[in-house]
Amino acid sequence: MFPIPTLTLNAYSIAQLISTLVNFYEMLILVYILFSWFPIREGSIFYDIGLVLQSLCEPYLGIFRRIIPPMGGIDFSPVIAVIALNLVAQLVIGIIV
Repeated sequence: MFPIPTLTLNAYSIAQLISTLVNFYEMLILVYILFSWFPIREGSIFYDIGLVLQSLCEPYLGIFRRIIPPMGGIDFSPVIAVIALNLVAQLVIGIIV
């Protein structure tokens, strides 16, 4: 018989997982913002990717858009959202480790 592998999660691996997930979500936000700069034809693969990114990023970004309105036509809420995400992640990692 083969031994059944067990999943052991220590504080370091949980902190690494949180860091990886935060970095991945930051990249999703960045790609979503870049997609918003270009016109995308409906029905294309980029349109579908944009819809998925919108469904993943907009609920989180919407919180900051309600607090920080666009100034001079520039939306600074994604910058604040990424900073807040990093601060919360660092706080959680600091508590865990």
